Amino acid sequence: MLFLFVINISLGSVSIPMKEVFRSLTGGIASKETWEYILINYRLPKAIAAILVGMGLSISGLLMQTLFRNPLAGPYVLGLSSGASLGVATVILGAALLPPFLATLLLSSYGIILASSLGSFTVLLAVLAVSHRLRDTMAILIVGLMFGSLTSAIVGTLTYFSTAEQLQKFTFWSLGNLGNLSWTSISLLTICVAIGLLLSVFSIKPLNSLLLGENYAKSLGLNYKKSRLIIIFATSILAGSITAFAGPIAFIGLAVPHIAKLVFQTSNHTILFWSTILFGAIIMLICDSISQLPGSDLTLPINAVTSIFGAPIVIWLLIRKRKMMG
Repeated sequence: MLFLFVINISLGSVSIPMKEVFRSLTGGIASKETWEYILINYRLPKAIAAILVGMGLSISGLLMQTLFRNPLAGPYVLGLSSGASLGVATVILGAALLPPFLATLLLSSYGIILASSLGSFTVLLAVLAVSHRLRDTMAILIVGLMFGSLTSAIVGTLTYFSTAEQLQKFTFWSLGNLGNLSWTSISLLTICVAIGLLLSVFSIKPLNSLLLGENYAKSLGLNYKKSRLIIIFATSILAGSITAFAGPIAFIGLAVPHIAKLVFQTSNHTILFWSTILFGAIIMLICDSISQLPGSDLTLPINAVTSIFGAPIVIWLLIRKRKMMG
């Protein structure tokens, strides 16, 4: 992970020698002022963002897959991404209906982060209210999917009545972006991801109990409702904050837990938790390095790269596992 972190920082449209990267990272100052500015204010925050996004989405995917005992569950299964999209769509696509000064304020980077956070938080409150009333965990999964469908329908209606410029801006947000995050944004994202991961650490033992089903977990003395609430809350903090700052990044949360399970051949969450964190950070750094198209001025959308790079790996691992078992 550390090796890929350094490689990620050294790559980009501007070629910076590796020794200059090391000098800057170890407290020195790069030979050229422009190199120092690019490394400290653009590449370093982006690499840190890649690690935080990889860790957060991977763990939230693991939590959802175990809670719902569904291999296709991901961090956005509760409709948080759709809620965030609705918040951002309302601001970007509905800006023309607002007074000019308010539209300018909301269309700033922090305005979009706030709109995304409010959208995902609203869906979270709705899911928590429903989960408090429902005993069946699968019913919560269905409710999350219904909230996702409802918000997607509203976003679809807003896009239908929006201009080409508004559509383009919303599309760019929905493709995900690790760049353009200030150090203040990185600090806020770090705090959110740290809280989510801390709650997830406390869920390791309950997650192992849940592997054999809800009734078995209860027979072991697990407070099921409390554990379920903590798992949902941890996922919401991780997925919600990452979507707010980096956009809805696909594939990582769904695939990385499977990669960890296939590599370590275990379902013990004490091992899976830490391996998923590391794999998430590693794969996200690789994807971000690829998206920069080394030696080119062009940058690919991170969402496209995560799926193009990740999907074949999971398919290959599954086929390899099948052959080994055969």
